[in-house]
Amino acid sequence: MFTKLISESCQTLRSLGKQEPVFEKIAAAMVSSLHSGGKVLTCGNGGSAADALHLAEELVGRYRRERPSWPAVCLNADPTLLTCISNDYGFDSVFSRQVEGLAGTNDLLICFTTSGNSVNILRAIDTAKARGVKTVALLGKGGGPAKGKADIELIVDGTDTARIQEAHGFLLHALLERIECGMLGLSST
Repeated sequence: MFTKLISESCQTLRSLGKQEPVFEKIAAAMVSSLHSGGKVLTCGNGGSAADALHLAEELVGRYRRERPSWPAVCLNADPTLLTCISNDYGFDSVFSRQVEGLAGTNDLLICFTTSGNSVNILRAIDTAKARGVKTVALLGKGGGPAKGKADIELIVDGTDTARIQEAHGFLLHALLERIECGMLGLSST
């Protein structure tokens, strides 16, 4: 069973190779946002919330290189906001309400969802777009209802949530590597 899981994970990761042009668009959007004084906003639910948190903390902290801190906010990180908004507006508005209050035109919203079905993610994308904020969706399972909503979307080929999350984890690390190189003027090879 263990080697079968490794094989499935490797197969999913290998399928990302054909997504390199989309990956580069996401990286360019991140660099553009940060260079223009914007911030990266991230969000997700469950395991995808962990990915969203991971991406934001690596931008503010650091990934591999000593460098300046870059502005990023994970919209699922503050339990007081999550419970306040959920209590007053419902969980479907938990991210869109924050986008409404925090997002500016130079910002970039990155949403993680393995299924593309989460209403709170769909509303966050809609709110961001209405405010002129560029959007990115890292998806799986064919994209679900989120497919076609974000400005840039990368759909991991697969239907297994765990394999999609592993691919999203790889993508966020690859993006961080690419962003550090782009922001610091280093070669990405």
